[in-house]
Amino acid sequence: MPFLRGFRLVSLLLVVSAAAACTKLGTTAPGARHPYTIAHTLRFAAAEDLVGLNPMLNTQQTLSYLSSMTMAWLIRTGPSGEADMPELATQIPTQKNGGISPDGKTITWHLRRGVVWSDGVPFTADDVVFSTNLVLDPKTNVVSRDGWNLIEKIDEPDKYTVVYHLRTPYAPYAVTFFSTGGSNPAILPKHLLAGKNVNTDSYNALPVGIGPFKYAQWRRGDSVVLVPNPRYFRGMPKLQRIIYKEIQDRNVVLEELRTHEIDLWVPVAPHFINDVRSIPNVTVKMEPSFFFDHLDFNNTRPALRDPVVRRALRLGIDRATINQKIRFGVYDLGESIVPPASAFHENIPPIPFDIAAANRLLDGDGWVRGADGIRAKNGERLSFDFATSSGTPDADLQIELIRSWWKQMGVEVLVKHYLSALFFAPLQNGGIIYGGKFDIVAFAWGGDTNQDLSNLYACDRFPPNGQNDPRYCNPQVSAAIERGKVQYDRAKRTIGMKFIQEQMARDAPIVVLDTRREIHAYNDDLKDWHPNPVQQFDDMLKVDI
Repeated sequence: MPFLRGFRLVSLLLVVSAAAACTKLGTTAPGARHPYTIAHTLRFAAAEDLVGLNPMLNTQQTLSYLSSMTMAWLIRTGPSGEADMPELATQIPTQKNGGISPDGKTITWHLRRGVVWSDGVPFTADDVVFSTNLVLDPKTNVVSRDGWNLIEKIDEPDKYTVVYHLRTPYAPYAVTFFSTGGSNPAILPKHLLAGKNVNTDSYNALPVGIGPFKYAQWRRGDSVVLVPNPRYFRGMPKLQRIIYKEIQDRNVVLEELRTHEIDLWVPVAPHFINDVRSIPNVTVKMEPSFFFDHLDFNNTRPALRDPVVRRALRLGIDRATINQKIRFGVYDLGESIVPPASAFHENIPPIPFDIAAANRLLDGDGWVRGADGIRAKNGERLSFDFATSSGTPDADLQIELIRSWWKQMGVEVLVKHYLSALFFAPLQNGGIIYGGKFDIVAFAWGGDTNQDLSNLYACDRFPPNGQNDPRYCNPQVSAAIERGKVQYDRAKRTIGMKFIQEQMARDAPIVVLDTRREIHAYNDDLKDWHPNPVQQFDDMLKVDI
């Protein structure tokens, strides 16, 4: 890989020049190019390595960044965070424009003509039908088929029209069916994958798509290189190269931003906000987010099946202190699984931090302290494996705070670290989260604007059939979720969403730690980058550096 080695050397030389310049000047004159900048090359990091590059098989925030720039989508996410920008579809189907039938069960997609894949082969309805059938194929290792499993029949009247016939109306269709909002499957090229095993094909190492950029190289564990796609139907982007650096340790990402070996860190963990604010020539941007941090209990574990234990553990987490000490007060506290950025958000009364009340709950539920101070009941001890990813010191500090509070309640915490690629891998690949190889885990979910919660919390969405990693099942909640999915009317959906949020707050299958704000730090010569609340890289044609 001589290019990357050469690039790395150039990068280091430029950093030396930058360090000397910053020592003397502190900032760069307006309009001047930073001495460490590589013209028209964006280098960024997210403190994660990659599980894979095929978004049909993997759901990971970092992969969604790359996929939004390279893969094929019917709809892109607009500035407001809504899936409202037609891409390969000529318009978004609605009942008003005739794209959705009066009974809500038929959705018609009209496709753009004259579009080609990055390898030059024409894009047609064949690709949409092929990709839809891949998602529906039980042999394909998709994380979830929620919504897709409502498709009873697919018609292809011509090469630029696809018709989905559904069993029931499906309100979240615009986000679920091939949009960049959230971690959704992309359309894949039939001419490259027909008759092959998509789970293992070499295509997954360097996918072909229809974005403004295309994959040029993936050095696993090191970097991914994107270059402009000269065949993109909207035109050529200004950037000539994008390099994603697979740096797992956030401290290392911080140092590379400080030395300007990267131009962008997205998203910045709030624990580092004061550090990035102190770096000359770096801009920090914060905006509302549909992501929220949460702690998940494995509800299949004997002790954690007890809702009293879960409520007690929630009482024993001082979320305000976590927000102040680790997030520097940047994020917002709340109890709802639906972030305030959503129209469906319900204000749930806050649960206080109260170790005394937590101890009373456990005492009353028959959990007795043993000689070692750890509570037990019927042979089950309150000793839990807390899984986390490597290279995240802020997450480690959070766990240590929780461990100190729970120790006062007679609860033991054992920490287990995993590489990010294994931590977020699908169940079929031995993933920790989806494989249920934890008692307690903490990470973030990114909700979509339709707030279809079935994939995360419905009884029939345990991995590998969905992303319900807590293995939470409340039939009443599942029924309310299903009712909401058939309502195109938002006002009617709001009623059911209120019940779901309130009931889950009572059941405590997870603990909502906070609602995020997206924090981005970037060199101030990065121009015309306008991230939206759901997908930060959906508007890249004018971006330059």
